Amino acid sequence: MPGLIPFAEAARLFSEFEHTAWRLETRSGYASDRRSPNWARWQNGEDVSHDPPDSWRQNVAVQTAAGKRFERVRVVDEPPTEGQRFLLARAPGNIAAGEDIRILYRTNAAQRGLPDFDFWLFDSRIVMRFVFDEANTTLGVILNDDPATVVAACQVRDAAWHHTVPAADVARTVRSTG
Repeated sequence: MPGLIPFAEAARLFSEFEHTAWRLETRSGYASDRRSPNWARWQNGEDVSHDPPDSWRQNVAVQTAAGKRFERVRVVDEPPTEGQRFLLARAPGNIAAGEDIRILYRTNAAQRGLPDFDFWLFDSRIVMRFVFDEANTTLGVILNDDPATVVAACQVRDAAWHHTVPAADVARTVRSTG
């Protein structure tokens, strides 16, 4: 696929952005979550909500302390899948680090015509679109600063954000352990 690069090559954007990093998260689960040690702990009934900060949470804390925003909309099924319950269980630690995580139910996302692919939007200037295989393994990302692509991503952000609920509100109503 033209333009596909390893995620690690684009990871610098998470510290280099100036104002806002915004994510649309659409998958029912992620292979990277299922392979993490936290998944096994969660499957065993352990509380994974407030683990010590990992490198992601440390960076979020540094960036938000500098006045930047990390925002994320997770599209969630009704009822949530196992992978989505895991993400709800992990959300409090990310929120404590400074992320604003919101939930949008899949039926609402479909009604609003939102795309079914994951992406990050940095400063309303750069789109990082994820490419996955059938097992929800990240194959890489495509960076795009084409104005039409960026405007479309901004429209998705605006359409999604106003119809969300805070992740903490959803997590209280969902059995989150495996």
